[in-house]
Amino acid sequence: MGKGSIRENLEEVQAQIRAACERAGRDPGEVTLIAVSKTKPVPMLQEAYQAGARDFGENKVQELTDKQPQMPRDVRWHMIGHLQRNKVKYVVGKTALIHSVDSLRLAEEISREAVKQGVTADILVEVNVAGEESKFGVSFGEAEELIRQAAALPGIRVCGLMAIAPYVENGEANRQYFRALKQFAVDMGAKNIDNISMNVLSMGMTGDYVTAVEEGSTCVRVGTGIFGERDSSGQQTGQKAGR
Repeated sequence: MGKGSIRENLEEVQAQIRAACERAGRDPGEVTLIAVSKTKPVPMLQEAYQAGARDFGENKVQELTDKQPQMPRDVRWHMIGHLQRNKVKYVVGKTALIHSVDSLRLAEEISREAVKQGVTADILVEVNVAGEESKFGVSFGEAEELIRQAAALPGIRVCGLMAIAPYVENGEANRQYFRALKQFAVDMGAKNIDNISMNVLSMGMTGDYVTAVEEGSTCVRVGTGIFGERDSSGQQTGQKAGR
């Protein structure tokens, strides 16, 4: 994965997404490819932008706020990493989507900041689909309550779910988790809770995005597959959210 130029890699990932959609009888237009640009220098992001990428995912607030002014204004920024409450003020109003909401206290902080800024923050509830202790995210058992509580807050729109799945080389190993999250989203959607849509399913990274798309993902988070192996300073930093 990610052996060619950024443009070639991007085209390859997009081709794989189209093929996966075809197999699943889905419209490729339903799937957003997020270029996970954490630890990558701005010229690499610009190269991806020139090759057609418009959605970029960052793990760290500082990196996102540093890079944002250096990139074109039509870039949609995604916060995919663990978000600390004291950093919320830097991302609300600057991100298209916050994927990693994993507690009511975080949702409340996002709500406060959104109301203060007069904006609506689009969020996903992060689910630790395999119950890994090393990962953030709520369990399936806790997810419904968090979704309901977050949806009741002003200035927040719950748009769906984010899966934090095990890091794998072979996507097949995570199919069961993607399928389970999709089913959970369908079940939640059927409850017709106010201010909740389950339209967005952020699941799938470099090692398993093809499987994730086959199972209903609408946002795949691909870093290595587009930008190549990360540099030494970023080694192993972000297996949690996007790879």
